[in-house]
Amino acid sequence: MKNIFLPLFLLIATVVVAQNSSKVLTATTPEAGGFSSERLKRIDDNVQQWLGTGRLNGTVALIVHDGKIVYHKAFGFNDPEKKDPIKKDAIYRIASQTKAITSVAVMMLYEEGKFLLDDPISKYIPEFSKPTVLASFNEKDSSYTTMPAKSEITIRQLLTHTSGIGYAQIGSKESNAIYAKAGITAGFGVPNGHSLAKDMKTLAKLPLMHQPGERYTYGLNTDVLGYLIEVVSGKSLDEFFRTRIFEPLGMKDTYFFLPKEKQARLVTLYEEIDGKVQPAGDTLQYNGVFISKYPNLPGTYLSGGAGLSSTALDYAIFLQMLLNGGEYGGKRLLSRNSVRMMTMNQIGDIDNGVNKFGLGFGITTERGSALLPTPVGVFEWGGAYSTTYWADPKEKIIGIIYRQQWRTGLGEVANKFKVLVYSALN
Repeated sequence: MKNIFLPLFLLIATVVVAQNSSKVLTATTPEAGGFSSERLKRIDDNVQQWLGTGRLNGTVALIVHDGKIVYHKAFGFNDPEKKDPIKKDAIYRIASQTKAITSVAVMMLYEEGKFLLDDPISKYIPEFSKPTVLASFNEKDSSYTTMPAKSEITIRQLLTHTSGIGYAQIGSKESNAIYAKAGITAGFGVPNGHSLAKDMKTLAKLPLMHQPGERYTYGLNTDVLGYLIEVVSGKSLDEFFRTRIFEPLGMKDTYFFLPKEKQARLVTLYEEIDGKVQPAGDTLQYNGVFISKYPNLPGTYLSGGAGLSSTALDYAIFLQMLLNGGEYGGKRLLSRNSVRMMTMNQIGDIDNGVNKFGLGFGITTERGSALLPTPVGVFEWGGAYSTTYWADPKEKIIGIIYRQQWRTGLGEVANKFKVLVYSALN
């Protein structure tokens, strides 16, 4: 009898494990998804208060628990006349949320044996050989001196922002000035004529802000990784994303440059001036010009660090794939151990505030978990235009709140949203 039931038990166990590791997003009621409807209304109340003060024009919020969408709402308006309501499928400029997608693409190629994470990037992009480090900088004319780097930049250092590469326009005074003189930008609203190949080869010859592996410096590392993907795969970055990530996962609204039939869904960009939000117009000045309508314009620069626009639902699908251990809807992008590597501390004792950094994500530590309800191991990030997300492997929660504001003083929204979400969990 035991011989009959053992194979049957193993078969059932295998099916259950497969189902549990392959959550596909489905909508349900809050109670059916383990949340309190009454407590979730606190989110509505807080958002309405922010809207009422004039410091928020509109937002989309989404909560997933164990693969079930328990909350997905749109608030406010897309225009100052309050005639065009924000919709749940509105398309937002997600800026640095692009980095996680690029990092997943890198790990997909890593799994194919294309490279090792501790390989020097110069092995694949020769222009990065023999890097130099900034030794002195003259603010008056942006002149500088350099010293030889002690080591080459590795792919892992690019994934963890410890390479020494800084940011253009939104970085330090040194990187802003040096990169501007060389024509390097932050990656969104880039004028035509720029390309990953051209700009990354130029960046390769500019000085690092510190020795490779010495510190955490948020920078253009993921744009370099975008070019690495192109070199190794033989595909443009947008083609790789489309064929290897977006189409397999069913992410139907994520692009570098929006197709004409979806351009009307791009939300208006706002900026905060004197405590009130107002439309930013076609251009937005901040250490250079950022074009607010760039997703609706033709472009040639595919920024792996900042270039994508997307919906809250599309990004939730992407995050659910990671919570599933690299698989979604029968399509496996990564192995569970690659996901484990991405979502663990990869910078050791290097200082990054209370939290750490993995391979493309900020990682909540014990210290960080003491400040907010997010448990140890949560991975998260956001974008410059006030979008933010997190994914919680322990509680199996995804939280996303999208705004579209530049220079917002309402910085507590993301953290208050976390408190409101976890306080509604049964």
